[in-house]
Amino acid sequence: MKKTIILFLIIFSNLTYGQIPNKLSKEEKIYGLSKFWQEVNYNFVYLNKVDRTEWDNQYKRLISEVQNTPNDYEYYRLLQKFCASLKDGHTNVWFPKEIQDSILNTDFGDYRIFLSNIDGKAIITKVNKSKKDELPIGTEITKINGLSTNQYINQNVRPYISTSTQHILDDWSMTYMLQGFIGSTFELKLKLPNGKIKSLNLTHKISEEKELYPQENNDIFEYRLLEKDIAYIALNSFTSWDIMGLFSDKLTEIRKAKKLIIDLRKNGGGNENIAREIFKYLTNDTILYGSKSKSRENVSYYKAIGKYTKASDTLNNNWSKQAYLTYHDNYYYDFPYNSYNTANMDIERIEMPTAILIGHNTASASEDFLIYADNQENMTKIGEPTFGSTGQPMIFDLPNGGIGRVCTKKDTYPDGREFVGYGIKPDIEIKTKLSDYMENRDVVLERAIKHLNGK
Repeated sequence: MKKTIILFLIIFSNLTYGQIPNKLSKEEKIYGLSKFWQEVNYNFVYLNKVDRTEWDNQYKRLISEVQNTPNDYEYYRLLQKFCASLKDGHTNVWFPKEIQDSILNTDFGDYRIFLSNIDGKAIITKVNKSKKDELPIGTEITKINGLSTNQYINQNVRPYISTSTQHILDDWSMTYMLQGFIGSTFELKLKLPNGKIKSLNLTHKISEEKELYPQENNDIFEYRLLEKDIAYIALNSFTSWDIMGLFSDKLTEIRKAKKLIIDLRKNGGGNENIAREIFKYLTNDTILYGSKSKSRENVSYYKAIGKYTKASDTLNNNWSKQAYLTYHDNYYYDFPYNSYNTANMDIERIEMPTAILIGHNTASASEDFLIYADNQENMTKIGEPTFGSTGQPMIFDLPNGGIGRVCTKKDTYPDGREFVGYGIKPDIEIKTKLSDYMENRDVVLERAIKHLNGK
């Protein structure tokens, strides 16, 4: 697998906060901190964007702090906060499984609550079906444990989220706002759509009721025929080659349509090769142009000499330039750029007016898919900017089962345009409003249908 986006892996168990492991020695805590710091310094592709003085000062401060953490959970929280300062969606610290298995996000026993960021407010956009009247879609959480929503997330959520884009930071701060251990309690103030204020105390507990309102489809592939011969396919993941088979099984039906909608709004990435294999069926072009990549080149000798090299020394001197740039973590190896030739492949292609639905959760390998689509005149991107993060992470072990990863590869458009840290912008921007959630309307899909019908 080339790359993937992991949006806070949530697994369930029966641990309570009082049962949090406290196994790490002070030496192991220092080692784990130093291991992450070291891997970033040597391998992080965006190190040139980091304030090295502040980064090193953080490390020095944390040497003392990590030793005094009361348990392994608080230790890893400090590492996550340290990691978040790098502002990269493919650079992360994850809890050991023993800890992660004790954390819930949406389950509160009789309640299941899913939150979205809508105009800077934490809005309930999905609940378990039995609570849809008590907690209607559109209900806003205004206070948590006596703090305003913004105060709470600024203290307890936002500093621990690693991402390069502001819109994802805002989204995830809301989505994971109520994350906590089984047994942890939240005192909530809510504002219902009718304006009434409601108080609710919730405790994390595994919920038995699984049916949600509105209903959701978590299949990796969806197909249906819409009005006026418009075929709709949802490519919800590129993590498994199974989606290639599911897509191939529907090719005959797709070819009968005259227009096509491709939905990538739930696709958090996976394997770029899967994305490309599907894309080659959707264009008559035999040469496909994907992303251009580079990685830091860190030759120790150049770095040693670069310490004594001035910017003025680099004029008309490539050797001095490489030394200078290496010392400043800004010398890169450009991978040979190879387009993808499909001319000799025996495939029956599909080329028709196509709308590609994108959103904030369109990430990583699905953004690579969009790079291939960039120069396709028959394809129009509709929705909101994408996640804005891709690149090959290097994964390494941390003490007692924790995991770290560091992004090692920078991807751009073939012409050098950057999308990491920004997201790929739609050709037609459509933002889902609060009223759309309350009416269970898919306004992005509606707009795509209108576009394909020439309206």
